[in-house]
Amino acid sequence: MDRSNSATYDFIVVGSGLAGLSFALKASELGKVLVISKDEFIQTNTWRAQGGVASVTSKSDSFDNHVQDTIIAGDGLCNKPSVIQIIEQGPKLIQELINLGVHFDSTNNIIDLGKEGGHSERRILHIDDFTGQAVHSILIEVAKNKPNITMVENLQVSALIMENGICMGVKAYDDTHLYEFNATYTLLATGGSGKVFLYTSNWSGATGDGIALAYKAGAQISNMEFTQFHPTCLFHPVARNFLISEALRGEGAKLLNSKGEAFMSKYHKLADLAPRDIVARAIDQEMKSSGSECVWLDLSYLKNEDLKNRFPKIYQRCLELGIDFLKQPIPVVPAAHYLCGGITVNNSSETSIPNLFALGECADTGLHGANRLASNSLLECLATAENAFAKIAISYSELKANISKPSKVMQKTKLDLDAETKFQITILWDEIRSTMWHRMGIVRTNQLMKGALAQILFFEDEIRSIKMQRPQVAEFQSFTELENLCLVAKLMILSAIDRKESRGCHYNSNYPERLTVIKKSTCRLGYNVEYHLLLP
Repeated sequence: MDRSNSATYDFIVVGSGLAGLSFALKASELGKVLVISKDEFIQTNTWRAQGGVASVTSKSDSFDNHVQDTIIAGDGLCNKPSVIQIIEQGPKLIQELINLGVHFDSTNNIIDLGKEGGHSERRILHIDDFTGQAVHSILIEVAKNKPNITMVENLQVSALIMENGICMGVKAYDDTHLYEFNATYTLLATGGSGKVFLYTSNWSGATGDGIALAYKAGAQISNMEFTQFHPTCLFHPVARNFLISEALRGEGAKLLNSKGEAFMSKYHKLADLAPRDIVARAIDQEMKSSGSECVWLDLSYLKNEDLKNRFPKIYQRCLELGIDFLKQPIPVVPAAHYLCGGITVNNSSETSIPNLFALGECADTGLHGANRLASNSLLECLATAENAFAKIAISYSELKANISKPSKVMQKTKLDLDAETKFQITILWDEIRSTMWHRMGIVRTNQLMKGALAQILFFEDEIRSIKMQRPQVAEFQSFTELENLCLVAKLMILSAIDRKESRGCHYNSNYPERLTVIKKSTCRLGYNVEYHLLLP
């Protein structure tokens, strides 16, 4: 990266996953793009995505079917125009990936399609069981070779630059410098917040940074109570965050309880292919009623040797841990997986702050409603990038004259945190995540959530106290992430308390029924209005 004070950018993208890189590639045709990653470029949830991309590509399928499946999974909270828009973009966006060099699994030049929970048809395009990694690696290489794209690793964004209510760029830091990057447009593509919970399938940096940045700058946030818990993460002491793809159940795997009984048929007519929120709660109930630490996912009865070729990464990882899924069931438990809410955006990915856009999982687009349909997330990444670009391309030439502010780069004194502060940060990390897992998990109650809020507010005070006593701590990534983690946890709890019903991913045993009059969004910043009123 150019560390001088002369570097200028037209677009700043915070995040190096599928959404951020997709936008960067398109925007590089208009101007200079800076892509900021707080870790290595591959450290994203995109890289971990196993299942694939949901899109209508077969003659037996239709947009109407995909829309209907999405809305059913979303449990009444999807924004239907957004659902239709994104799903109808699918085939075009898939073709763009293919044009970039992505090769989805196929047989005789016909793309192989998988099926996952909640889908009425086979429509999941995949690359074995590491689709995200395969797609992401190609986009990274293409982006690196674009002259108009500057990609920077290991740079932590600490704040948005705001002038007269308009976003003008970002502040950031690394080990040696403080930066101010100015641009006409800033795009947050920072992924999810699974690290808020003790057990998660997410990568270690999924601390809700983009949501915290936007909220602190005044952006509207909505539906933070809807964290989707993936039903099947590997239950193992050294591999707690290894995901066992839903696609295994799409190929016939069954969930078994401690008695060896297949139990999903008593919870839903789709049995093991029910929507994720239902499967996760069913597993939770089976574990609690039996006192067992996990349930089991059984493929062994299928007697299908081809499954180890269909799921090579899962098979190899399980084998390394002494589990041959062709011969024995896989022990699994639910874990925090995907945030369905986030920064409120319209159908062009615009937030409530001018010139600030949000893409992918950090955005609440209305596609997922109260519960995400499997494999719609990578499609959403591609679509939100496309929609932001389409909107920006219209007005970019008019606004371009207003930018060209050079970056500000300042040397910073390299400091190390004292042992006591490091210990405090570590303890607070653990306590926040433990509180959220035990009190804001799969099944919630008023009392549990009230206790969670009290604890998070206490932790927030401790974090504030550390910052007041040692101001330099604000330039350390572990502390910045801790602040973001705590804020996002608080937003989740407040939103969950606001919703006096059970819907989708949010289940409160004090309000087990759905409201007949749908409360569309639980919004912060004093708003509580219906989704279509949020933005023009």
